[in-house]
Amino acid sequence: MNTIQLKQQLIDEVEARKDELLELCSALIQIPSENPPGDSTEISQFITDYLTKFDIAVDRHESADKMYNLISTIGNQDQGKNLIFCGHTDVVPAGDRSKWDFDPFCGEIKDGWMLGRGASDMKAGLSGLIFATTLLKRMNIELPGQLSLVIVPDEETGGEFGVPWLLEKGLVKGDGCLIAEPSSPRNPTIGQKGSYWFELEVYGQPGHGSLSPLAGPNAISDMVKALLEIQKVWDIQIELPEEVKPLIEVSHRYMREVETERLQYIDVFERITCNIGTIEGGTKANVIPESCKVQVDCRLPFGITQQEVTSFLTEKLDALGIQYELRRFGFRSEANFTDAKDPVCKAITENITFVTGDEAYGVMQWASSDARHFREYNIPVLQYGPAYLPTIHGYNERVKTEQIITCAKVYVAAIIDFLYSN
Repeated sequence: MNTIQLKQQLIDEVEARKDELLELCSALIQIPSENPPGDSTEISQFITDYLTKFDIAVDRHESADKMYNLISTIGNQDQGKNLIFCGHTDVVPAGDRSKWDFDPFCGEIKDGWMLGRGASDMKAGLSGLIFATTLLKRMNIELPGQLSLVIVPDEETGGEFGVPWLLEKGLVKGDGCLIAEPSSPRNPTIGQKGSYWFELEVYGQPGHGSLSPLAGPNAISDMVKALLEIQKVWDIQIELPEEVKPLIEVSHRYMREVETERLQYIDVFERITCNIGTIEGGTKANVIPESCKVQVDCRLPFGITQQEVTSFLTEKLDALGIQYELRRFGFRSEANFTDAKDPVCKAITENITFVTGDEAYGVMQWASSDARHFREYNIPVLQYGPAYLPTIHGYNERVKTEQIITCAKVYVAAIIDFLYSN
């Protein structure tokens, strides 16, 4: 049997067992695994039990209290390449449940949609990875390399207790990685912008409110001035490096032809975005505020570094003559990408076409994910998973069941191409 025949056999088996795949996805959604608080005990035990049912061993690593990383390996561990399948078990909180049209943890299927928190981000993709791994085991497929299933607990808060923890300890190594993060059906993400989160605190001199603005300084008033300067990061003209221009061009094509409803955001790939996420300051209306804090999320394109952003911000803030502190926190990374011609990227994009018959190509994402950590360790990586993108992190999260099945077919086919290729 050649590899094309083997791939088709596996794809047919996914189709035959699709109800089982959807049941697995539903079961994962029904387990609340909100982060915060980040307790992955229940869902990690469920996955462990599921994998061991098919004689797949699971190594559990508790990286923080009630946060469990799971690693399972199948195939030939003595020779050949190592492909990593990676997914996270945590989801963002459901929020105000009165604003949902259904129970956020129902895991129900209705009118061809899988419903619930995590359906798109990323329990549908995670179920596909798990299902693909067990399918190879059940069918006794002899792999000329190994497949490592890596399931982590701490992605949604940008925490350090999932992928970065495993990589730092040398518990995960590979020649290529697929993360089942949500993506467009035909367009995996092979690059992402950098992240620059910071907190700015501006200081004032407390006093009676009846004396403002003669008395001061007023921390909130000075913060208003500071925010106007901070938002000028959008106006910085950045020269893209030559090596990423093809990726940006194809991402522009993607916006024009696929994500047409988001065409207004096309400039996002080449600009620094700036979101003033929180603001806190003052005590009472009649007291001059002594302190005001904001937290800001900036995303950096190729062509500018975190240090250059820091220099820009401090120059602008110093010119205001205000008292302030700028502190970094949370996500921090430079823009990063994997070459579209890398074997792991080709294995996914070519098998999207093999399964669907449609053209597929990799694009940029404007958010950040665990992919950046793999690239820091020189592991080529891309992201491809089932999703209905408008509902991610929002109310009424859902995904088409057909997309869950399609992605699982791509996963099993990609394993064969990647591990069998030289």
